[in-house]
Amino acid sequence: MADDVQGLTVGSTASYTSTVTQEGIDTFAQVTGDTNPLHSNAEYAARTRFKQPIAHGMFGAGLISAAIGTRLQPDAVCIYLAQNLQFRAPVAAGDEITATVTVTKVDPERSRVSLDTVVTKQDGTEVIRGDALVMVEALG
Repeated sequence: MADDVQGLTVGSTASYTSTVTQEGIDTFAQVTGDTNPLHSNAEYAARTRFKQPIAHGMFGAGLISAAIGTRLQPDAVCIYLAQNLQFRAPVAAGDEITATVTVTKVDPERSRVSLDTVVTKQDGTEVIRGDALVMVEALG
């Protein structure tokens, strides 16, 4: 029995990095409808524990999706099946964040891989931690 799924084995990794901008945060709010002023209103945010606008947690989680969809196995189709997330620290405009996914288990019979998922800031602060399940299929 093979111990890989479309070339992915335990320990395979992929990363995606992006610099967060206020424009990106505002666009995310428009696309999702999450217009909570914590994300875009500096005066409002100054009265919170964060003292400044912060990115939506799912903005950072979106980078996990980007790592899976564009970097994990670009020669195959990666289909997100499940994701658990823990939001551990805030992200603000100007932060550079990197999502890294690491294969922790392969299930060749079902064409699935389990992943450890983590998003970190430029200073190494872990902002999101979780795990995911992905189906990986050959391109038709």
